[in-house]
Amino acid sequence: MSTTLDATDLRLLCALVEDPRAQIAELAARVGVARNTVQSRLKRLERAEVLRGSGRDVDLEALGYDVVAFITLEVVHRDLDAVVAGLRRIPTVLEAYEISGRGDIWCRLVAADTHELQAALRQVLRIKGVIRSETVLALHAHVAYRADALLRRAAEVAAAPPSAPTPR
Repeated sequence: MSTTLDATDLRLLCALVEDPRAQIAELAARVGVARNTVQSRLKRLERAEVLRGSGRDVDLEALGYDVVAFITLEVVHRDLDAVVAGLRRIPTVLEAYEISGRGDIWCRLVAADTHELQAALRQVLRIKGVIRSETVLALHAHVAYRADALLRRAAEVAAAPPSAPTPR
């Protein structure tokens, strides 16, 4: 489902990302609109699936970012902190992890199209300490980020009666 987002919608989404537990009155004050406006916009954003799950998970594809790439970076180890700082300055870099195995840093980034992706990759490669990169494009998300299944399992384990000690 597609929806057009205006400046108020985007400010509301920013406020939600900054403070996912903010109440309607707080959001209204931060965005500078009435409480009813916040409530109606949140409902519209949820119906349009811009907000998913609990209403705090933003669908970046709905914002026009439908290209997802995973980048493995090889870096000069003494420049690792500077590379991470450089990645933080690129808004389309969603995550960056120091990894073991082939490569040193793994990143997930989004772009509106392949031209924007290429521009972001060039920004990454200009960061001092980045030696080379390998980019893989995501074609389809079969299992999006989730924690609910893990939390349900942990709740079941916590609620289960303690098992009898095993005899020796």
